[in-house]
Amino acid sequence: MPPLIRNRQQDTEEEVRSIIEDKVVEETHDQETKQEYRRQIVWRNVVIMGYLHLGAMYGLYLCFTAAMFKTVVAAFLMYWMGGLGITAGAHRLWAHKTYKARFPLRMMLMFFNSMAFQNDIYEWARDHRVHHKYSETDADPHNALRGFFFSHVGWLLCKKHPDVIRKGTTIDCSDLMQDPVVRFQKRYYLLLVLLFCFVLPALVPVVLFGETLWNSFFIASILRYAFLLNMTWLVNSAAHMWGNRPYDHNINPSENMFVTLGAIGEGFHNYHHTFPWDYATSEFGVKLNITTIFIDFMAKIGWAYDRKVVSKDVIRQRKMRTGIDNPSHPDYNKYHQH
Repeated sequence: MPPLIRNRQQDTEEEVRSIIEDKVVEETHDQETKQEYRRQIVWRNVVIMGYLHLGAMYGLYLCFTAAMFKTVVAAFLMYWMGGLGITAGAHRLWAHKTYKARFPLRMMLMFFNSMAFQNDIYEWARDHRVHHKYSETDADPHNALRGFFFSHVGWLLCKKHPDVIRKGTTIDCSDLMQDPVVRFQKRYYLLLVLLFCFVLPALVPVVLFGETLWNSFFIASILRYAFLLNMTWLVNSAAHMWGNRPYDHNINPSENMFVTLGAIGEGFHNYHHTFPWDYATSEFGVKLNITTIFIDFMAKIGWAYDRKVVSKDVIRQRKMRTGIDNPSHPDYNKYHQH
């Protein structure tokens, strides 16, 4: 046998052996992690979340007893603004790159995202990419198989599972730090959160309507913030548990209309996990999808462009393979009654 051919064969055998050994090491490490893992509650976070929700309940009480109606409306509009910072910003723009945004829109979404206070864009997008790659495993930061409470808020009240950290380091997020807007927010995040999540929302009703600072703070800052948190968390919990699965019945994420309304368009979750690159996260465009309406408007004024969509033919083929057009789908008969 010629030397070159023999060496290439040896190289191939070594590559295969290396891959097998790496796989065995990874599986062994996973087994050891499962045996060693013990849930550790972070009591500081428990106390903070407890006080936040108590303050939100008091804010809700003030809505019906002391505050101006204008203050409630202003808080609701600011909830939408913060929500867009997550849905149109951290999620669809930065985590999934489903469209491109010019500098003014990126700056706007960065400020909106700071108003939402759900970790900086880099950390949010990184955790979300891990969630998609390792959905419903121990490496998923909010693994829905651990129950509703854990996937809703419990994952923030205890230390991360070692797999979340270990496998999270394998996710490439270098593209995020190439954006100066992301770098700016990460550098000044605490200051931006203090200003945009708590100070400015409290001052808006005071300056515009003459509302008391007390009412304004508990409604426009605390209640608005806690409400947005829970609406966002429902995407991780409820939308991974309840609803129909017309695109892929083999995965947990579901189409949940309640979550769609609360999370301004993010409840088409079976579609989103099947086609994560679609900027609308839905087959139905702007229907019940405030975030998509916002992105489309930004496209009209030239601030958003290169919106990615999934063709109808690709959607149809996927439904035939794993969705409601496949006879193995549990709801096939219901969708194809004549």
